[in-house]
Amino acid sequence: MKLDVFFSPSQVDEMLLREKNVVVIDVLRSSTTIAVALRNGAREIIPVGSVESAVKVSGNLFGDVVLRGGERNGKIITGFNLGNSPKEYTEEAVRGKSIIYCTTNGTAAMVKARYAQKMVVAGFVNISLAVQYIKECREDFFIICAGKQQLFCLEDAICAGMIVKMLCDDDSLYVELNDSAVAARALHKTIGRNLLKMARSSEHGKHLMEIGFEDDIKTCVKIDSIPALPLLVGNVLKLKKDEQKPSAAAETKAS
Repeated sequence: MKLDVFFSPSQVDEMLLREKNVVVIDVLRSSTTIAVALRNGAREIIPVGSVESAVKVSGNLFGDVVLRGGERNGKIITGFNLGNSPKEYTEEAVRGKSIIYCTTNGTAAMVKARYAQKMVVAGFVNISLAVQYIKECREDFFIICAGKQQLFCLEDAICAGMIVKMLCDDDSLYVELNDSAVAARALHKTIGRNLLKMARSSEHGKHLMEIGFEDDIKTCVKIDSIPALPLLVGNVLKLKKDEQKPSAAAETKAS
């Protein structure tokens, strides 16, 4: 198995990702928000690369079952139903809904990987599920950090490094790394011990605290706190089938 880490989507061409296996990481906050939304019963997440695309896609879908969610520079986009805080994506708000989703960094990386053979969205909140998925596939993977405005982003790189470490620690696997994967693993080892402190001190973390989203940072660095692995199916993200949460009605009936 070969793992290639890219610290920014700008480092990889869309055509290079065609028919490849891809993990997209956007720790603050898309990876967490998407996992929360799907875990809380959203029908699907439709990632788009621009506000204009979000408006166009929503015009072709039924209004009552479609929400628009996302942010620009951390704040909700004018005219959208939801921002990018995982706290907004409650079961009451999203169950049964399709969510057209547009963010500054995360969805740009996801759209770039839309022709991948397999694509999953990972963060600290579902990292073990992502690693297990990679192990089950036993194929080469590209790990793409969403970064911040096409630049290196510390929290994404450390998350990538943690994935690399977890895979390399499995004696049943032979793992080959590119230089960026080696660097990501080293970053995780040296400054990834206190994830909350690291995320708060990162550029993006500081920005989120300045605009009132410090609690989101705490949510986004909790290891394995959200048992949901978003998987690309066609051009939408859905919950991996064996992790789908039963509806409230089904839970009541079962009890």
